[in-house]
Amino acid sequence: MIQKMAGNGWKWLPIIYASVLLAMGIVFLIFTKNKKIEAAPKTINQVFTPLKSIRVWRFGLYYFLVFGSFVTFSQWLLPNFLNVYHTTLVMGGIFAAIFSLPSGVIRAYGGFLSDRFGARKVMYWVLSSSVVLSFLLMFPKMDITTSGSGITAAKAGTVTEVSNDKIVIGDKTYPIIQEDKNAAHSKFFPSKKSWQQVVVEQNQQVQKKDLLAEGITQIHFEANIWIYLVLVILIGSAWGIGSAAVYKHIPDYFPNEVGVVGGMVGLLGGLGGFVGPIIFGYLLSTTGFWTSSWMFILAVSLICLIWMHRVVVNLMKEKSPEFAKDMDRKH
Repeated sequence: MIQKMAGNGWKWLPIIYASVLLAMGIVFLIFTKNKKIEAAPKTINQVFTPLKSIRVWRFGLYYFLVFGSFVTFSQWLLPNFLNVYHTTLVMGGIFAAIFSLPSGVIRAYGGFLSDRFGARKVMYWVLSSSVVLSFLLMFPKMDITTSGSGITAAKAGTVTEVSNDKIVIGDKTYPIIQEDKNAAHSKFFPSKKSWQQVVVEQNQQVQKKDLLAEGITQIHFEANIWIYLVLVILIGSAWGIGSAAVYKHIPDYFPNEVGVVGGMVGLLGGLGGFVGPIIFGYLLSTTGFWTSSWMFILAVSLICLIWMHRVVVNLMKEKSPEFAKDMDRKH
């Protein structure tokens, strides 16, 4: 009986989770009070007027990246580790949890940083980090074989000797670089090896500049799992800080519409968590690369960073230099 319960223990998880939610709901009802609204009631059109501002949708795009990507990769990393690094289900789950936990907990620290340094400056750090880290993460494990440096005939003649290590044409000898099959690959950085393969035969007539041996270069990249995991944790932590920084903007710009604006920004972030796995799935089936998801993140991060920077530059052009000193606090 005990063994049967242990094997089906996962079924208790939603029950425990629902019980905790119910308990928190009861605590909330007992110990909280509704804030009294002193302003006059607004019509539906007035309530949703802030949604006409492009700024709301810009904040929503930020949140689509920092929160939506966090939710998406919380699901996406497990099959990623299973397929790319061939981890066990348990180990892959642990790695995914290692990504999720600090990314969620550090959000409170992101609020502290936004209060101290300004949400604008924090978002610069977050988006820049997202660009750099997603760029590093988008390189897949790979063994690429491509053309390298070959050998061409210095003058016309007849091939008199062909072996694995040389080609002789008349009085001219061309040494051939052999493949080193025992060459060690770097576990942390891309490594390459090059060799040459003979493409002519003995007694063959060749002209000047004819190809004698084709060059071959093989590039190997291990994409070390531990480096990958560290980079994933770093970018997840940056997103956690950014989630707080995005919401720090809202009361500064929409002090009387925090609810509707915050709700719309949160909706766009949640939408990112919903459509993210779908987008990643299409990218994977199209490209065949698991790291295509990081290419998408790089593109979105660049759009957010460039858009934010253009807004800042335009405002500094329009306003006085004294206004630029206040940029850390707003916009």
